[in-house]
Amino acid sequence: MESLSPNTEVRLAVAQCFRTLATSTDSKDIIAALQTLHSYLDEGPEGRTTSAQRAEFRRAHFTRTLQFLVSKIQADWLRGLTASQRSELWDDLFLRGPPEQALLVLMEAIGDLRASTSLDHLVSITVKFLRSGRLADLLWSYCLEAGPPDSPQVREALLGRIVALPDLTANRLHPNNKPLFLPQQYYPLLASEMLTSLERTCQALKDGTDCSLTFVAQTLGKVCIQGHSGLVLAVMAPRLSVCTRSDMVWQRVSWKLLENVPQRWVESVLTGLVQAVSGPDAFGRIIGNLVLTNKKAQFVITHKLLLLQYKYETPVLRIILGYLAADRERRPLLIQVLRSVSQAWANPSAVKHTPLEQQLYVSKALLLSVSLLKDSELQELRSDLLQCMLGGMQSHLDSSVVRIRRMGMVVGECLSSRMNISGIKLKFEYDQDEETRELLSLMTPVTGDEPEAEPVNRGDSPQGTNEIAASTRNESSKTDPESDLDSDDDLAPYDMSGDQEMSKASPPRYLRDCLETFISCEDPVRVELSLRAAEALVRKNIFATREISVQLTKVLLHMEDKYNIMGFLSLRQAAMVALTVTDCVPVTQYLTTEFYSLNYSLRQRLDILEVLALAAQELSKPITEKRNPSVGITDLTPYPGDNPVHWRQEVEKRIQSKTKRFSKGATKPPATATPNRYAPVAGHFFFPLLRNYDKPQVTFDLLGSDHLILGRLIHTLGLFMHLAVNAPIAVQMGRALLDFVWALRYHVDQMVRRGVLFAVCSVFLSMNSQNLLVDLSDQLFETRTWLADVAEGDPDADCRSLAVQSLVLLDKTLKKQLQDQQALSLES
Repeated sequence: MESLSPNTEVRLAVAQCFRTLATSTDSKDIIAALQTLHSYLDEGPEGRTTSAQRAEFRRAHFTRTLQFLVSKIQADWLRGLTASQRSELWDDLFLRGPPEQALLVLMEAIGDLRASTSLDHLVSITVKFLRSGRLADLLWSYCLEAGPPDSPQVREALLGRIVALPDLTANRLHPNNKPLFLPQQYYPLLASEMLTSLERTCQALKDGTDCSLTFVAQTLGKVCIQGHSGLVLAVMAPRLSVCTRSDMVWQRVSWKLLENVPQRWVESVLTGLVQAVSGPDAFGRIIGNLVLTNKKAQFVITHKLLLLQYKYETPVLRIILGYLAADRERRPLLIQVLRSVSQAWANPSAVKHTPLEQQLYVSKALLLSVSLLKDSELQELRSDLLQCMLGGMQSHLDSSVVRIRRMGMVVGECLSSRMNISGIKLKFEYDQDEETRELLSLMTPVTGDEPEAEPVNRGDSPQGTNEIAASTRNESSKTDPESDLDSDDDLAPYDMSGDQEMSKASPPRYLRDCLETFISCEDPVRVELSLRAAEALVRKNIFATREISVQLTKVLLHMEDKYNIMGFLSLRQAAMVALTVTDCVPVTQYLTTEFYSLNYSLRQRLDILEVLALAAQELSKPITEKRNPSVGITDLTPYPGDNPVHWRQEVEKRIQSKTKRFSKGATKPPATATPNRYAPVAGHFFFPLLRNYDKPQVTFDLLGSDHLILGRLIHTLGLFMHLAVNAPIAVQMGRALLDFVWALRYHVDQMVRRGVLFAVCSVFLSMNSQNLLVDLSDQLFETRTWLADVAEGDPDADCRSLAVQSLVLLDKTLKKQLQDQQALSLES
């Protein structure tokens, strides 16, 4: 008769045991069936089963066996067993087979059963499972190349049960949970089991056996991402630090463990590890050069832990930066970090918007990075650090917060001392406290078993010595009483009244001569005479001015004070204002276009706004018969009638005669309306400046860091609005201006907020009450609410005052409109 295959034999034997346990009441049969199942778990060479049968049972029948036993947990035959028999024959089945299958069955059963003695029985088995080292066996089984045969779904489920075991048991057993299942006991136990599996891996590698750390790395990553990194790494980090100090195999295993952590969990592992290790040297031994091979790890270590998070203590910063500085291959990342940190520290916007604690954190990172630099690296970064020091100190010293100013002083002192620029060291006066003392201490390298930084030689290098010597020579030359006096005695005093050369040059008579002088002449005297005569020549001959107005404006806008001319800025500005007034539309179009162009300095953009504002003010002056007719604008549209105010007086008389009042105070005569030259061209001044404000240029970011230009722009637009009172285009200007400033009403810079409030005041002053209610009715309620908030809570006193004035104007305007409507209704 042909013999059966091992697979068939095991399947038939297990089925027979199940039938016996399900139907038999004889204790001998029950015990025999349980012993048969136990025989498939025997590890010795001798027994009733072969190795092939045992392997088949573990692969295909162990989980079914445990699930069958759980389903019979309330059977009478189980209660008939003695305690020792139940422990040896029933409980031991859960503790001797494949641990991953046993854990899954136990956790599923605990989740399904209600509170009962059966549940307590399974909980006690689970406690034995954990205390007997079965978790280490489970992890080690996955470290072997021929790991348990399973699917990705089974492995993911197993990973979830291991990591979330305290949560799963707490949900089912509360309030009768076991102490071992609490996070404070379970996760340190899990950490010890992972270390055991790593130790077995090291031994296997020494014996020539290949291993895989993927599952252990996944377990570590998932534990950390769920918030238990502190409990786990508090056990693992010290042991890894010790084991990797002298054992290269341990270092390989540790590095491979971190490399195999899934990308989505790398951050939680690294952030927990950097807080658990004792120093940068231990951190480097544990993770190796992971920062160079893993982009996510590089981002976390070099950017996120330094610039995006600030909850960590100073030792964490020492570990991170010391780790980057400890290896030649990692030092370029230290340079990269220093550049990023210095830019963040010197960013004016960051000083205004980020919390003070984050600014202190970045300051510590900056000082620690600088203290770790070598002299050669310091020379390479000298220009960047100097720019950081000057710009960052200015931003910090401009702050109204005492701690921020003090922080800027301390960092400035430390940077100047480390860079040793010409032997000059900054020194400020401030009250020292614990915070400042800590910042100052960061420039001193920490010595000990964990080296963190190289000694910093301040001014000891040959180059530094030469710079100090050169500075000393410069200082001595400045203080030498002979040097400066002798050189001054060789120069004759420049006497304007007695200079014969000055009298030979005559002022230009034509505007084109001025233009040619500005473009090509290098004679300081001719340039000054042309600049002083330019305004008068522009106003004297309108037709000649209009031929070259834009070209001359361009030359003046780019003109520099190369010859130190007395009153240069005012002379240049007066000439540009005269050009704008005389040939208004072309010059205004040119200036408003150039305001948003590239390659202009902030000073030139401010000059454009000042010229436009002064020109608008001059044009807004009333036209009278006594004014020079040559500077008038011929295309003004006159008001109807000989007397432009006549029709208003007639309407006012009719209203007064038909309105009944109980008392009448003194009335003020209405202001006389007179034409001006600004009203027809107000749109050319106003609307082009709103065209490209939200498009940052290479050298100009209006809505970004250039708060000064933004504030001046809003003030200028408000002035244009105010000067356009009673102009037909005022309604469109008012609507556009409110739309523009509405998004800036809570700006961080007080000058910008003042400009916004001034612009709002200008709208209320320039638009009549009827237009306000008709055209801006949807915005008035929100505007009034915002003004009330500013008047009560703005930290700037001028902003609060302007808000109150705006509220008064708005209420007065609305009240007047209501009175006019009541008067018209009474008349009708």
